Amino acid sequence: MYTFVGHSNKLYLYRTMSNYQISFTLKKENSSHITVDTLNVKKAALILRAFNHKLRQQILKLIDTQDKITVTEIYVKLRIEQSVASQHLAILRKAEFVNTERDGKFIYYTVNTDRMKELNRFVSDLLG
Repeated sequence: MYTFVGHSNKLYLYRTMSNYQISFTLKKENSSHITVDTLNVKKAALILRAFNHKLRQQILKLIDTQDKITVTEIYVKLRIEQSVASQHLAILRKAEFVNTERDGKFIYYTVNTDRMKELNRFVSDLLG
């Protein structure tokens, strides 16, 4: 357990910590508590990091303009190595920015527009 003390015009924070949570007591708000789930913060950071990469943004834009597209079409049109395209698509898939659909031996990628809406709302709320 750690105690953080600020100046009189700042919040006084007392921190208790578990593996996945940090609790703060806000002295200026009559001992209200805030518990931050650090695991969720890490997950959110990975999602933001997945989007905040120029090549992945280019891939998303290309997928959006083509409606659905294979990894081969992506690496040919962007003039990158197949392995690079696959690695970036895996990151986008893990962050749920793209959906996949198998048709025979081909896997088609589409932009997950619901996830894009969620990202936009989250960032807007965060920057508020």
